Amino acid sequence: MITATQNKLATGKRVNSALDNPNNFFTAQGLSNRAGDLNNLLDSMATAVNTIQAANNGITAITKLVQSAQSLASQAQQNSDTDVRAGLAAQFNTLLTQIDQLAGDSGFNGINLLNGDDLTVTLNESGTSETTVTGVDNTVAGDLAIANAAGNWASSANITAASDDLTAALTTLRSQSQSLSANLSVVQIRQDYTKSMINTLQAGADALTLADSNEEGANLLALQTRQQLSSTALSLASQADQSVLRLFG
Repeated sequence: MITATQNKLATGKRVNSALDNPNNFFTAQGLSNRAGDLNNLLDSMATAVNTIQAANNGITAITKLVQSAQSLASQAQQNSDTDVRAGLAAQFNTLLTQIDQLAGDSGFNGINLLNGDDLTVTLNESGTSETTVTGVDNTVAGDLAIANAAGNWASSANITAASDDLTAALTTLRSQSQSLSANLSVVQIRQDYTKSMINTLQAGADALTLADSNEEGANLLALQTRQQLSSTALSLASQADQSVLRLFG
């Protein structure tokens, strides 16, 4: 009994094998296994969150470039000098190149939601619940549909066409950002839920197997006291027997 109690204190568990309590042992093992499976899902969820955030960062930066392009178009509309317009058109085309480069650099861990990649996130350990974030093509030739500065913007009609493209592109970017925010919210909610569930499962497993250190310490002290009393009693009995034998000596 002393050895068993010392083992409980050393491991911190009152149930260390199926021999101690089969029902509690296997139930706790099942809870711990599920907690482990969910813990593995947390890694993939964290990666998904970062992937979505990387795409959203890209959209934010691209939005600023589109707004800068709008400023160039506005300046061109207010200036009739063809050389000035040509210079602004060249800057405009440079911004479009930067937009494409930003879209290509907005990936995370090999998945780029702004370059047409889809992201599937598994939300439970059985794989029966998942959400898919559909990728977009945020290049100027893709979903943004922004044409290069036609005719070096010599014609006001060309500048107006560019302004219309930019306005439509901003609408597209805002819609994409809202969609990403909604998907990010879903993943983060499931991430928080999974963390809470892991804590609940671990607490349940611990309740079935963990030892009360105060109780086991008191048990050990009581057993050691009994052992000492037994040794003392045996010693006294032995002395008494020896005293009797001396009377016959």
